[in-house]
Amino acid sequence: MSENENSPAIGSFSDGIDDVEEFVFANEGESSMTNERFQQVFEFVQTGNQAFRRKRFEEAINCYSKAILVKPGDPIILSNRCAAYIRLSQFLKGRAPSASEYNPLYGLDPTTHAELALKDAEKVMTCRNNSVKSYILQADALFLLERYEPARDVVIAGLQLDPLCTHLQALLLILERTCTGSGRGRNREKPERSDEFDCTLCLKLLYEPITTPCGHSFCRSCLFQSMDRSNKCPLCRTVLFISPRTCAISVTLNNIIQKNFPEEYAERKSENDNLVKLGVDLMPLFVMDVVLPCEKLPLNIFEPRYRLMVRRIMEGNHRMGMVTLDSTTGQIADFACEVEITECEPLPDGRFYIEVEGRRRFRILRSWDQDGYRVAEVEWIQDVNPAEGTRERTDLQELASNAAEYAQMWITRAKEAARQDRRRLAEILNVEAMMPTKEDPERFSFWLTTLSRRRPSERLDLLRLKDTKERLGRGLIYLRQEEQGCRLQ
Repeated sequence: MSENENSPAIGSFSDGIDDVEEFVFANEGESSMTNERFQQVFEFVQTGNQAFRRKRFEEAINCYSKAILVKPGDPIILSNRCAAYIRLSQFLKGRAPSASEYNPLYGLDPTTHAELALKDAEKVMTCRNNSVKSYILQADALFLLERYEPARDVVIAGLQLDPLCTHLQALLLILERTCTGSGRGRNREKPERSDEFDCTLCLKLLYEPITTPCGHSFCRSCLFQSMDRSNKCPLCRTVLFISPRTCAISVTLNNIIQKNFPEEYAERKSENDNLVKLGVDLMPLFVMDVVLPCEKLPLNIFEPRYRLMVRRIMEGNHRMGMVTLDSTTGQIADFACEVEITECEPLPDGRFYIEVEGRRRFRILRSWDQDGYRVAEVEWIQDVNPAEGTRERTDLQELASNAAEYAQMWITRAKEAARQDRRRLAEILNVEAMMPTKEDPERFSFWLTTLSRRRPSERLDLLRLKDTKERLGRGLIYLRQEEQGCRLQ
């Protein structure tokens, strides 16, 4: 299903800008532009104009973009590129989905092209607000984005400049019918609920729909979950060069669904929120290794199930659980650590590079599969420590202070010993940067244990341990053992 089936009058007004402008030196107004630069820009614009007139809009956009790199901010080049974006967006909106089966297209969706057109139009308006063409470009871009009220304001402003502009007059009639008649005619023209509004992947009402360049519409989450396994359209197998970062939701289709099926849309929104915002006692799990509080590490996420999980986490609270497999049972361990994603970089091939930091630990009460990854109901765990003001609390604080002094000396010696080992030195500096205050003995005790490299079983025992004093003692023992081991070597 394509957007234009329900979009108001996409093709009912003229294409707006029928032709593009030539880049002429006399229009420059700048004596500082060298002949060599002018010739380079002139050739790019001339090639772009020829492509525009042949309706090869993508080629025209590429030529204008190259010209802008040489001559940034030029209103003629920006105006021409804006017109090409608008014409390409109009073409894609008016293209039947079935055409993709015989002639697939590659590239961005029509909404993204309209957004790029609006950015160029706004730049043109700042330097050419006395030209009616600037108002036509901005109004057309806003209209394609379904932003009817702002489009109407721009049209009225343009007609004050040129009351005889036929394109703006025609667009104003369409906008007035759309803005004033949408409320009255909604019940009369409300589309029937049919499978045309369903996602062909989940077979439910489209939620946050994306219309691909090949003309097919899917739920945003469904499409990118499918693209974790293949970068082709699930229906016609056209290769898609889109990502969650660059692909915009189909504004027209989304508005139609929200207005005409509000109850079902609310259910879909609630369902999606439950997947993304699990709540304080539910945690998505990443099965890898034992991570301790105050520990920081980088990860490359490449498995499709975990790519889906990371996308959902980034839309929610940025937190997940890092859990390992228990060597004795082969099942996921009963204790794990919550981590926060502090850095997330989507890569061109769909993978994610993330950095995580250990926060709180928890015990897993029960777990289950959800879309391929594990989700758990958890119980937060804290050490049982002596109350404030007691002798035991004072002793614990004194032990933490002594351990902090020893750790600082240990780090100094370790950095000196690792001067020739850049990797080990980077590890030590990374751990040193995560050092918490000694006024929080529990967190400090975990940080202390991250200074030395321990086996997974030992690290899992540290998560299970609820005695801060014992963990501080173990941390000191681990440091002495590692230091002695380095001396023996």
